[in-house]
Order: sequence, then structure tokens, then C-alpha cells
Amino acid sequence: MRYRSLEEISMRTLAFAALGALTFLASCAPVDSGGMAGDAPPRARQCFSVRQVDNFEQGRPDQVFLRVGRQDVYELNAAGGCPDMDFANRMALIPDGGMVGTRLCTDDWARIVVPGSTSQTSVCRVRVSRKLTAEEIAALPANHRP
Repeated sequence: MRYRSLEEISMRTLAFAALGALTFLASCAPVDSGGMAGDAPPRARQCFSVRQVDNFEQGRPDQVFLRVGRQDVYELNAAGGCPDMDFANRMALIPDGGMVGTRLCTDDWARIVVPGSTSQTSVCRVRVSRKLTAEEIAALPANHRP
């Protein structure tokens, strides 16, 4: 394809960028189930900024709880477990998929990186499962509560 001018190239690039942004935004939109009987209403995604994470605690070997802000707790489930989390004093939470920014929502994937006892660092892949209710937070065992 031959372009006539730099302006035409810029306009085409801008059009493709806008189309990509619209596609990305559409992928985050709630989907209508078509009104089929027995379908549950779509679950709203609950989100937080990685910068808001104040504390963390491992539950089961494949489970991590995050304290976000003053009162929210999110459950993350690890694919295959997170080694060295039970003794970690610090960790990094890195969103997967080249996402721009530091926002994570339920059903998003991320990586937890902790300084390891058996190696320099330990990495595990986690999915943000859900935001716990106040009752669920109160019912957590003390050693699982962040």
C-alpha cells in the first residue's frame, strides 16, 4: 500500500489505535446473557489498585489474602501454590498480560514475587478470585487474616 503523505500515515495510525482502544474497552463491558431463563445476572467486577495493598497473608498453600485499604480483603488463588509465602515479609504484585497501570479486578491474573529462602526470588501466578464480605473477613482464622 502506498501512502500519499505523512499526514495520511498519521491518520491511519490514529484510526488503528482508536479501534484497538475501543476493542479493549468493549472486552471489559458486561455481557448480556440474552435473557435466558435461569441465568444469573452478570457479576460486577470488583477492582483495586496494587498501590492500595497494605498487607498479605497466606491461607492454604494455593491461597493468598490481601488487605486493600482499611477494610477490604481480596482472595487470590495460585496456580500450583506459592512457595515461600508463609515466611515472606514482603512481596510484589505484578498484573499479567501487559496491562497498563496497576489496577486488578476479580478474575484478573497476576504474579506474586517474593524473596525466596531456596532461591533469590520465588514467583507464582495468581487469579484475583473475589472480594470478601465483612462477615467472611471476620470468620477468617487469625493466621489467615491480613
